Amino acid sequence: MNLLRRLAVTAVVVPLAATGARKLSDAVERRRGANRASRLLRQGADTVQTLFGRKKRRRFGFR
Repeated sequence: MNLLRRLAVTAVVVPLAATGARKLSDAVERRRGANRASRLLRQGADTVQTLFGRKKRRRFGFR
C-alpha cells in the first residue's frame, strides 16, 4: 500500500514539476532573454516529461 501511494504521488508531482520548470524558463526568457539557465530548465522539463509519460511533440511524423 505504501509503494502504491508513492507511485501515485510521483505520477502527480513529476509532471507538475516539469510544468513549473517550463513556466519558470519562459519567465526568465521574457525578462532576460534566452540564456544557459533557461535552456537547461527547458531541457530538464522535456527530459522529465518524456521519461514519465508525455512524449515530446515532433514536427514531422517520420522522425
